[in-house]
Amino acid sequence: MGLTKSDLFTAEQNQLAQVAKALAHPARIAILEHLLMQNACINSDLVDELGLAQATISQHLKELKEIGIIHGSIEGNSMSYCINPEKWSEITSNMNRLFNQYVPKDNNCC
Repeated sequence: MGLTKSDLFTAEQNQLAQVAKALAHPARIAILEHLLMQNACINSDLVDELGLAQATISQHLKELKEIGIIHGSIEGNSMSYCINPEKWSEITSNMNRLFNQYVPKDNNCC
């Protein structure tokens, strides 16, 4: 399979694809759901909550942090992660814009 020609697409399309790729793992969805419920989280809580190894959780946190949907700070010997509200709002707007383009028609298109 060839390289993706991202220059053929808009910046918004490329960004939305990167977000979708980062969200395309159930562990990352579970991490986000936990962070949303707790409104903050210490990394070690995720190991107990999800039952995954610390290294696995760290990799998933890295992916989410790279797209900016979470951010973290050092607290003693551990990292505390939480939702980045500005990025969350931006992603929500972009996803809603995509999904709201669909207008159901009376007839079946297929």
